[in-house]
Amino acid sequence: MAQLVKLQDYVSRYEKDLKRYPTQFVRLKKQQWERTKEEFEKGAFNATWSETEEEIEEPEKKSLFSKLFNRNKEEDTDEEIWGNSEMDEMDSIPEEPTTFFFEPKIVYQPKTMEDLKRMYLDQLFHFQLKWASSTLREKSYVDPKFMRDTLLRTFTQSLPDNYFLLYYPILKLKKAPIELDIILILPTEIVCIVILEEQNFDAFIGSSDRFWLRKSGKQEKKVLSPMINVNRMESILLQLFQKEDIELPIRKVILSRNGYIDYPGSSFNVQFVDSRNYAEWFLALKSSLSPMKHMQFKAAQAILNLVQTTSYSRSSWDLEAEEKDE
Repeated sequence: MAQLVKLQDYVSRYEKDLKRYPTQFVRLKKQQWERTKEEFEKGAFNATWSETEEEIEEPEKKSLFSKLFNRNKEEDTDEEIWGNSEMDEMDSIPEEPTTFFFEPKIVYQPKTMEDLKRMYLDQLFHFQLKWASSTLREKSYVDPKFMRDTLLRTFTQSLPDNYFLLYYPILKLKKAPIELDIILILPTEIVCIVILEEQNFDAFIGSSDRFWLRKSGKQEKKVLSPMINVNRMESILLQLFQKEDIELPIRKVILSRNGYIDYPGSSFNVQFVDSRNYAEWFLALKSSLSPMKHMQFKAAQAILNLVQTTSYSRSSWDLEAEEKDE
């Protein structure tokens, strides 16, 4: 699962401590999957799965929730290889005083291992949204549309663990907020993606002008050229990376999963992906074999240093209520 580092202007655990959470998420996901899979193979499912998130702090330290709810901690060193990530350098980073537990629940009886994995990933997606919209002390209101966002779900569930995803982040540049589109930070490159989707089978006719033409059946309509946004993202990142001495190539993509893109002119190093080549492109996108790298973290941190965040302070009542909902 690609890690949802930033979602719009919501407060994110990653922006608070980028060194800790990527490796913690990978570990949590793998350990909980191993426990879940073992329960399934034993046929020992009850109404819920009660395993809790293993903590990364030292044995003598217990989290606040551990003290309140007397959670038992288990060691599980087996790993299910989902994605290509390495955690050797940061495994010893201590955990914050408390963290949300990820406790998958059975919403239907899975018949196969694939059913089990799908149910697990769906609930892990919801957990990712929590990490991308709350910390121990702060929380942001999440637009319900993100729960139904098929592209967000596809990216988080299908891309490797070692990819960082910034989904329409809002940056503060010269005191002015600027909303970008989608940024994927891979270990070896940055992918800037602009989505061009309306109705199924729409055709987008591109040009060097400010507007493109969208054809939907017999109807035609002008739409703002996606080249404007993708080139703006590239320009912002190039200036930032030059300032921070970051060396990562930037790839630009205009994506239409359900339509067609026709761009007869020069593409200016932009890759056009539509319904005809989407499957092939996505397969290539998720095939990176590199582990998480220092330059990848540096690039993500440089962007997170500029993000705008809108949140409110969490009360102790809010924390307790959320724990009960888990």
